[in-house]
Amino acid sequence: MKKGFLLSLLFVFVFAMTACSSEPGSKEKDGDKAKLDIFSWWTGAGEEDGLKALIALFEEKYPDVPIENAAVAGGAGTNAKAVLASRMQGDDPPATFQVHGGAELNEGWVAAGKMEPLNDLYEAEGWNDKFPQDLIDMVSKDGNIYSVPVNIHRGNVLWYNKHVFEENGLEAPTTFDEFFEVADALKAKGITPLALGDKEPWTATHLYETVLLGVLGTEGYGKLWTGEIAFDDAKVVEATEIYKKMLGYINEDHASRNWQDASQLVANGEAAMNVMGDWAKGYFVNDLKLVVNEDFGYIPTPETDGMFMVITDTFGLPKGLSNAEDVKKFLSVLGSTEGQDEFNPLKGSIPARVDADVSKYDQYGKDTIEDFKSAKLAPSLAHGSAAAEGFLTKVNQAVNIFVTQLDVNQFTDSLTSAAAELK
Repeated sequence: MKKGFLLSLLFVFVFAMTACSSEPGSKEKDGDKAKLDIFSWWTGAGEEDGLKALIALFEEKYPDVPIENAAVAGGAGTNAKAVLASRMQGDDPPATFQVHGGAELNEGWVAAGKMEPLNDLYEAEGWNDKFPQDLIDMVSKDGNIYSVPVNIHRGNVLWYNKHVFEENGLEAPTTFDEFFEVADALKAKGITPLALGDKEPWTATHLYETVLLGVLGTEGYGKLWTGEIAFDDAKVVEATEIYKKMLGYINEDHASRNWQDASQLVANGEAAMNVMGDWAKGYFVNDLKLVVNEDFGYIPTPETDGMFMVITDTFGLPKGLSNAEDVKKFLSVLGSTEGQDEFNPLKGSIPARVDADVSKYDQYGKDTIEDFKSAKLAPSLAHGSAAAEGFLTKVNQAVNIFVTQLDVNQFTDSLTSAAAELK
């Protein structure tokens, strides 16, 4: 009888401990402290260096808080978002996770009731006037702020190999007409004009959205996401036709390459140009050891001068964590001038704060910080800011088919149908 009682007591104890260990934010412990698992998709050159620098800064400031880099590889978070969805749905959120400001955050995790507001943290850290109001709006819903931006990326950048352009007497194109003139001249010399790596379809969507921005401008582009302009509008179809023409100048092996591979084609002179966000600069400089404005140059994508396709990586506080105060310590470091200036020069992005130390940034960083002050902002579709994840998934699928089949009518119908489902 006594033995049975002890076994029952042991079972209750084990069950209690198991239940305790399954609480969000407390699965992995170091001593008595829950470990901060920082969830992102930053595993490539530049971005990984930036994240490691942030973590090292946090460990220096809070040596008693155990922290883990829980990054999952995959461009634009393709794999990480699937893992995150599984964890969040299973009530096992990471301590904090990378999420793009805009629809991905607000129409996704905030609307699902999975995030804690951070108004108190912003107040305590004095951040309300340290981030641009437009940026705070991108991480807010119904009057509450839900995440901390660590950076600003520009999506509408055309990168080009300066040596190839100089050797062929070419200037970087600022209009679509100039782009095709340059592309024809390069093609005649046996040089691939435009590098693309759409092994993951988001890269082709990224190229498409820059064409949309160039044709529609920021105002018209913004109206796509409110339904004021339809995807079968004449200007949208015009953008699709331009996009189709651009795809006639890409490398034949585009479907087997990722964005780094495409960037490498430009770096080694096999291709002359590439359209990618400025994480490409981090890759050029940190991984390939190229020199800004010597080996490669940069210019806004055709017809988008004075416009800024904004992508911001942010981190928030999931609901139900046992170590929420420690998470806020990490967020305070991430949002500090010191944290942003450690991270962004390595990542290739510019700081989200308005009071960062500009001297810590290279010429690209300085130019982009200056551009951001006056440019008209546009949210990125490819990176989750302009529209909800469900719509983006359908766009990526449609773009993937279009790159292969180049059927403008079919593509237009697919986008129109996807948009109708959002209403």
